[in-house]
Amino acid sequence: MLTDDQLLRYSRQILLPEFDVAGQAAAAAARVLVIGAGGLGCPAALYLAGAGVGELILVDPDMVDSSNLHRQIAYREADVGQPKARALAATLRALNSDVRVHEHVLAADGNWLASQVPGVTLVLDCSDNFATRESVNRACHAAGVPLISGAAIRQEGQLAVFDFRQPDSPCYGCLYGDGEGPDTLCSESGILGPVVGTVGTLQAHLALRLLSGADVGGVLHLFDGATMSWRQLRLRRDPGCRVCGG
Repeated sequence: MLTDDQLLRYSRQILLPEFDVAGQAAAAAARVLVIGAGGLGCPAALYLAGAGVGELILVDPDMVDSSNLHRQIAYREADVGQPKARALAATLRALNSDVRVHEHVLAADGNWLASQVPGVTLVLDCSDNFATRESVNRACHAAGVPLISGAAIRQEGQLAVFDFRQPDSPCYGCLYGDGEGPDTLCSESGILGPVVGTVGTLQAHLALRLLSGADVGGVLHLFDGATMSWRQLRLRRDPGCRVCGG
């Protein structure tokens, strides 16, 4: 049951017929794991905390650097040198005391994910490298937990939902295979802050839609910031995928 204070605080989203009180209650009961507290994770976590998601688990091994501040909007100059997960957790607690926030200053490897993912409602992959994305994908597929994956570089972004509660859901491996090529880094290729912010914000949007019962899986959304255009591609399961095929 929502309290009177919660009904008032979240009234604007409760007014939406596709969200309503049931969606708010589902959000309040959810445990969401956010992998990465950078340009994607900051806006995603801020919006999820603002929306009243019950529990957020933040994972990131890195420290805040001054070069992060132009796009990782949860941080301030005073946070430079602090662990990202810890600084982001402090910001979220100040934003919404209803939300239970847990931070882990570590790299999410396969063993850690295998122990943690089965206990959450959904996972947001806001990481910046293929190795982590592949490990997150495998753990979510094995546990049957929905995965919302995002990425951005230069002026380009993409995101997709892999809803592993559905037996025919494709996975990240269907789209990218083994991902054996080198990672493309913001430090080498550049990134505009609003582009990565757009993708992270929409990861939170898709999470709230999924929590409220919407079918949002199986589509790859591609964003071109230079032309302000979007493309959507329907994803299909790859029978030869090493994660979900066969």
